[in-house]
Amino acid sequence: MLEIIPLPVLTDNYIYVIHEPVSDETAVVDPALAQPVLDILNKKNWKLTYILNTHHHWDHVGGNLELKQKTACKIIAAESDRYRIPGIDIGVKEDDVISVGKQSARVISTPGHTSGHIVYHFAEDNTMFCGDTLFVMGCGRLFEGTAGQMWNSLQKLKALPASTRLYCTHEYTLTNGRFALGVEPDNIALQQRMIEIQRLRAENTPTVPSTIEQERATNPFFRADSLTVQKNLNMHNQPPAQVFAELRKRKDSF
Repeated sequence: MLEIIPLPVLTDNYIYVIHEPVSDETAVVDPALAQPVLDILNKKNWKLTYILNTHHHWDHVGGNLELKQKTACKIIAAESDRYRIPGIDIGVKEDDVISVGKQSARVISTPGHTSGHIVYHFAEDNTMFCGDTLFVMGCGRLFEGTAGQMWNSLQKLKALPASTRLYCTHEYTLTNGRFALGVEPDNIALQQRMIEIQRLRAENTPTVPSTIEQERATNPFFRADSLTVQKNLNMHNQPPAQVFAELRKRKDSF
């Protein structure tokens, strides 16, 4: 299994350092900053092999070049973002497979938040690094894509095995949960989950990882095809992509 260390940085970002113990290879996902990564590498006596970027925003790639300079790691990111992500060595696209030691990840294209956003799904490890496409009880804003694109992207992730653990790169969960309760106030699973989320945040503990199963039950952006959600939005029997668009519009001004 992968050893995964979340590093809280900036206001609400997570960097993920992942270590494959058999090969001793190490990767970092979306390094906003270099120094926290260098510190954990030094503490663990690990050598950085790869940077895995999900998209081009500065708070996901800000540490790329310093880490590459100091560790000689290789940077993997979407080929379509080669000119927006600094230092790319290996450009990838949908269904390409990359490896960190003995663990392999399939690349899933998830346009919406940005046009070139990708997700890394380590199927054997039951783990997904989803950047800003999917959050715990939320999803990313539509900066470069359409609601239809994002809905289709979320369907790819929703179809993954229920036990898949998702590691998103922002701690937005409390606000997301409050919005979700406004959409589905009678959702018992959501009510129970918010109690747990509030406890975790009171202890300053990350709310990640979540699972696909939990998101199917509580994430309104996964649930735009739910009759309950549609009814509560006065959008009964409307196309799910349109319901999703309305949800995203409301969340933008929440």
